Amino acid sequence: MTDPQVALLMLGLFLFIVMLGFPIAFTLMAMGIGFGYYAYFDPDRMWRALNRLIRNGEDDQLTLFQSWMEGLFNNRIFDLFVNQTHSVMANEVLTAIPLFLFMGYIVERANIVDRLFSTLNIAARNLPGSMGVAALITCALFATATGIVGAVVTLMGLLALPAMLKARYDPSFAAGIICAGGTLGILIPPSIMLIVYAAASGVSIVRLYAGALLPGLTLCGLYLLYVIIRSMLQPHLAPKPTKEEVPDIPTRQVVWMLITSFLPLAALILSVLGSILGGLATPSEAASIGALGGLLLAAIYRSLTWERLRESVYLTMRTTAMVCWLFVGSYTFSSVFSYLGGEHIVSEFVQSLDLSPIMFLLLAQLIIFLLGWPLEWSEIIIIFVPIFLPLLPLFGIDPLFFGILVALNLQTSFLTPPMAMSAYYLKGIAPPQVKLTQIFAGCMPFLFMVFIAMLLMYTFPQIVFYLPNELYGAR
Repeated sequence: MTDPQVALLMLGLFLFIVMLGFPIAFTLMAMGIGFGYYAYFDPDRMWRALNRLIRNGEDDQLTLFQSWMEGLFNNRIFDLFVNQTHSVMANEVLTAIPLFLFMGYIVERANIVDRLFSTLNIAARNLPGSMGVAALITCALFATATGIVGAVVTLMGLLALPAMLKARYDPSFAAGIICAGGTLGILIPPSIMLIVYAAASGVSIVRLYAGALLPGLTLCGLYLLYVIIRSMLQPHLAPKPTKEEVPDIPTRQVVWMLITSFLPLAALILSVLGSILGGLATPSEAASIGALGGLLLAAIYRSLTWERLRESVYLTMRTTAMVCWLFVGSYTFSSVFSYLGGEHIVSEFVQSLDLSPIMFLLLAQLIIFLLGWPLEWSEIIIIFVPIFLPLLPLFGIDPLFFGILVALNLQTSFLTPPMAMSAYYLKGIAPPQVKLTQIFAGCMPFLFMVFIAMLLMYTFPQIVFYLPNELYGAR
């Protein structure tokens, strides 16, 4: 087999092993080291130490065996693996991840979200689908503060889903609202996914955050519009709340409740995003502000306990380790794949199709959409998106635009079976009468909202470029 054929075998074997359920990060490292050993194999280098001892008259069997083992591991793939590990751990962009994660986990445990949902539910009581509207807005704000889809869907499933079911909401409709709202965190800044994409692509994380803000708000607006219109057309799906379910509180009191529940979280989000977009702080520094702000909010709301702090630190370290080892495995895998000529084969194949830029974008997004069925966003961003990145200059596509489009597309990976992690997160804490098929069915209309948002971005790319160009100038 030629080296490019070995590279394609490497990619195919990786997909097969992942489908069997093996851990992604360790599969990447094993495949990278295994195929890298073949790619960088140098017999002269391997036997050099042993031959030197033989020439010197060394006949001790143990020494010869140790020298042979030293020669066996004298392969450049091990140097590459060590260097890639050091590069990931020293990457300044990635240092923001544990800080943003810690902020999110602390906010999750600060009892802010349940107060916010209750207040928004009262404030929106006269709107069609008021409880769904309140759940979506709470999801968007909480997602902005955390960027952790599992945390948002799980917490909102515990808070909002029982309340919506008690208010006679259709189970499928209610489940779809929570699943869709919970995924907004991978698009709306400060998104962990955008940090990962910035590290993989070299695009400025500040410009990515600015570019993602309007598309994120657009998608959230489409979700709200869908909930309101469908509640108007089919009121039995989201009945108006009774006075027993939502008390009729004076407007002045509602305003005060909004200030006390909404303002602290909004201030935290604005301080983090504002310091990044305004150039006052790097993402890592802003994440530090967010982590400290989360601790202060938890203390103010008297929910900062040693047990909650310990849980937040543990979950932060576990998630950070997963992301970092994914990067180590991906860098090693992609370096070997490229060395064997795999990227060249992919590039030649795509160029031979003679695609227009729009057709290339559609093909790339279709592939990413299909990959979202069996894989999570982290594997797609770290492993497969870098395969497309070298092709972007050939078609004159800005990597910023491509990254935001990918982030929007990856909303679907949480909503489409068989993976649909949002649905599984919600099913894990939903009442037994809510079936997984009902959750899947509820997600489908929101999937079409994602496609509409992508179409709007294709048609009006200034949705992405307006803020980055206004704040930092055109590139």
